[in-house]
Amino acid sequence: MFDWINFGSLLLSIFLFSYLYTLSIQPVKREKRKDDQAWRQCMKLRVIASFFELIIVINLILWIWFPISLVNWKLHTNYIIGILIGILITIPCLIILLKGMRDAGQESIQPSKETPMYGGIYNYIRHPQSLGEFPLFIAIAFIVNSWFLIILMSVYVIIYVPIMIYYEEQDLIKRFGEKYRQYQKRTGALFPRFKK
Repeated sequence: MFDWINFGSLLLSIFLFSYLYTLSIQPVKREKRKDDQAWRQCMKLRVIASFFELIIVINLILWIWFPISLVNWKLHTNYIIGILIGILITIPCLIILLKGMRDAGQESIQPSKETPMYGGIYNYIRHPQSLGEFPLFIAIAFIVNSWFLIILMSVYVIIYVPIMIYYEEQDLIKRFGEKYRQYQKRTGALFPRFKK
């Protein structure tokens, strides 16, 4: 019974995290209806979204003890294999995520009208925090040693990240205008663009 509760909580948390995070990355759109309060509301939405992201991580870890037997497909009989693969994914992702957060500064949590376009790692990729953050769900699924969770989280990342990027960039275009359009042309969304 708890296995299904945990799985239901995982799906609900994925939905709520995605929905709230998507709202939180659109302060300019929200500003039309909420004036300057929109920026503070986006920060609150981002904090609440982070709570549901934590619940996702907890649900994934709880799968170790409460898997759904119908889809309890082990990656390998030796748990160390999954742990090693998970660590190999986690290390570069954490480096990219932390570098992106450092270069974005407070904007990572608290959007601000006054914040200029970022530098640092953002000179090479437009969404380093997404590139660092979302594969961590897949890394945790490897550590948990579950093919089902690896597939589920991979499908989630493949579907959600482009949607999230689309909505965030629509807002960034409204915010920074032509400067951001030029930035899009010369910089890859998730991977560096190599000049010919």
